[in-house]
Amino acid sequence: MKLNEINENYINLLKSSLLNELYIENEAKIVLAVHSIIGNLKLEPSSFLGVKERESALINLLKDNKSSGNTLKLNSKLPDGTFLAVPEARNLTELSHTMIGRKRLDNIQFAIETIIHEDIPGDLIETGIWRGGACIFMKGCLLAFGDNTRTIWAADSFQGVPEPTWEQDAGFDISENVLPILTVSIEEVKELFGRYQLLDDRVKFIEGWFRDTLPNAPIEKLSLLRLDGDLYESTMDALIPLYDKVVKGGFIIVDDYHSCPPCKKAITDFMAQNNIQIPLITVDGHAVYWRKN
Repeated sequence: MKLNEINENYINLLKSSLLNELYIENEAKIVLAVHSIIGNLKLEPSSFLGVKERESALINLLKDNKSSGNTLKLNSKLPDGTFLAVPEARNLTELSHTMIGRKRLDNIQFAIETIIHEDIPGDLIETGIWRGGACIFMKGCLLAFGDNTRTIWAADSFQGVPEPTWEQDAGFDISENVLPILTVSIEEVKELFGRYQLLDDRVKFIEGWFRDTLPNAPIEKLSLLRLDGDLYESTMDALIPLYDKVVKGGFIIVDDYHSCPPCKKAITDFMAQNNIQIPLITVDGHAVYWRKN
């Protein structure tokens, strides 16, 4: 099925909204304000005038990050003139409803188009949803293609990423104490789905740690399994119970293969243990995918 012009415009507008590309100048103003506070810099009301022209380098950096899904990092200037990264600044400047970037949204669209065109059966799931943006986009794509038969499964602890307990995750702590921005409540995600008018009975939430919830999740078949657990533990806790539910021709997308070493090791180990000899296809500097044969 080919998208008509109206539905294609809808999908493109959905991407721009989820990425906060529509109000990028306002995001630049917030970045300027936070940067001035943590760097003890003088900020005048006039600093917010003509941001698009005066701060073109910042605007272009934000645009690049929204394409690549990279993170904008802010530094605080110390008395000795050196700079120190301020991780919590991300909580104040990360305004997008998804942090995966346009290239990975394009990849989701490609997967869904292929699934529908080739009539591949099964629902869609993301394990590790943050604010729910990728799942919202999946639901929007199905709507644009006129598919109301598939369920979107949104699985998350809604308590952030677990503290590392496995040996393979040692030294990679991005739990709530370190990155509180990764903790988003289920109520907030549902409210966001509602803003996009995409919350219905075909959106199902699986709340809790993957090791407790996914083995018994009432999922029969999957055409798309999108993994965004970051850790070795979280990746394995999703792959082991769900991989066999992915049908032939279905997609497995790994969000942080290149950017989270424990995640990459989990994929490498799982493929070796299950004799999966399928080349991984790179999406961008973070994600990869393959199709089940």
